[in-house]
Amino acid sequence: MNTSRAWSTPEDSLLNDLTVSRKAGLNSHEVKKRLKSYGPNRLAESRKKSLWSILAAQFKNVIMALLAVAAVISFVFGDWVEGLAVLGVMIINAAIGFITEVKAIKSMASLRKMSRMTTRVRRGGTVREVPSEDLVPGDIVIMEGGDIIGADLRVLTASRLQVDESALTGESLPVTKNTGLLPDDAGLADRTNMLYQGTFLTRGSGEGVVVATGMATELGKIAALVAAAEESATPLEKQLDRLGKKLIRVTAVVAVVVAASGIITGKGFYLMIETAIALAVATIPEGLPIVATIALARGMLRMARKNALINKLSAVETLGSTTLICTDKTGTLTENKMTVVQLTISGEDIPLPSPDSGVSPRLRDNPIIKQLLTVTSLCNNASLPSEGEPSGDPLEISLLTAARQAGLDPDNLQSTYPEEREEAFDSEIKMMATFNRDGDHYLEAVKGAPEEVLKGCSRFLTPDGIKEMADKDRANWLKKNRKMAEEGLRVLAAATRTIDDLDSPPYQRLVFLG
Repeated sequence: MNTSRAWSTPEDSLLNDLTVSRKAGLNSHEVKKRLKSYGPNRLAESRKKSLWSILAAQFKNVIMALLAVAAVISFVFGDWVEGLAVLGVMIINAAIGFITEVKAIKSMASLRKMSRMTTRVRRGGTVREVPSEDLVPGDIVIMEGGDIIGADLRVLTASRLQVDESALTGESLPVTKNTGLLPDDAGLADRTNMLYQGTFLTRGSGEGVVVATGMATELGKIAALVAAAEESATPLEKQLDRLGKKLIRVTAVVAVVVAASGIITGKGFYLMIETAIALAVATIPEGLPIVATIALARGMLRMARKNALINKLSAVETLGSTTLICTDKTGTLTENKMTVVQLTISGEDIPLPSPDSGVSPRLRDNPIIKQLLTVTSLCNNASLPSEGEPSGDPLEISLLTAARQAGLDPDNLQSTYPEEREEAFDSEIKMMATFNRDGDHYLEAVKGAPEEVLKGCSRFLTPDGIKEMADKDRANWLKKNRKMAEEGLRVLAAATRTIDDLDSPPYQRLVFLG
């Protein structure tokens, strides 16, 4: 079955290629057959290291080799105290590295077990929940907001479906998905009828058909590239190896010079050879490996306290040596959270304090600000419970947080002004609107791209009341928008109006708020 261009294949043809009925799904016999053919739906793990290989790796560097030679020579010449001391240092150093790495590997294995997911599928005409590892190409998956996508899917039905793809594409905002057919050359981030393993739904519901599992998924392809990358020595390992090689050369020269000068001056031959070897052993820094290992182990422990697990000790030092990080955009390295930092209204720019600072009197006592944040709270599909985690679009969550800072209760606003109709966000007009009941009238709440919102506004709100918007006023607002965008801010505009007819067309004769 060929599903390599699932986004550009008509739905009927795709289902026919996968030999599956959308209403019935796959039967148990076919699932077992495909599971045997395609294998479990999981990413291939790198070959597990044995305890012996982890232990052996602690001795694979030039410094440890020098210490081993020093210990052997000490025993040969009968210096048991020196030999045992060097041997003890080697054992302690290897034990610290070995125990630390084994603990990290076990922690990661435990996390993998905890993160096993389940997926709702339609099989044999009934909907059931199965482990995501048992998904096979052709499975019909039923999804809703909050679900993590367990395989690569082609969307079959979509109701206000949005997905967070930041882990895969770096896009910080949720992406709206639909069932439309796309051209063959559509890029990964532009495939709006596809859902990918490792992403999660922020809102909506829908159905999809599995087109790729395991290492055949886009996430699997990335994992394969990472696994194929050659492992190289860390900066610290390279420096220690260089130091070890220099010590070998310096020690050899010093030993030869001391032995030769003693023999020339008439000292006993065997005495000078023994003296030269003892001097060579003394120049080896026995404490260096254990000091380096303890420092790395401490760094590993500190990172673990911040919920960052590292399964290789030397990786701590590599991370610490990083001087430049290249990343595409917000959402790749950040937490994919947004915060309202500035509100711009007629004649005033108001910076917002930290969300943790509580209610701001400056926001609470400004009627325009309160109306602006009321509108952005009504024109909103996110949820911000007083207890528990928020859910929804990060941008919409940030607007609800700002409303709380102004002393508003988003839940209470939704109860006071119940939503009667919604114009979902449209990527072409870059706006959305809700119509909320306000007594015998309806309040139209609009938010979107400033350029588009301004096109639908004929008035704007000022401290002296509502005024007609002249061309110079519109140009002034656009200038403010450009200035904020140049400062690296994501800019959003809000507008409103009161209407009597719920079926009135949206985005007309609006009052611009800020």
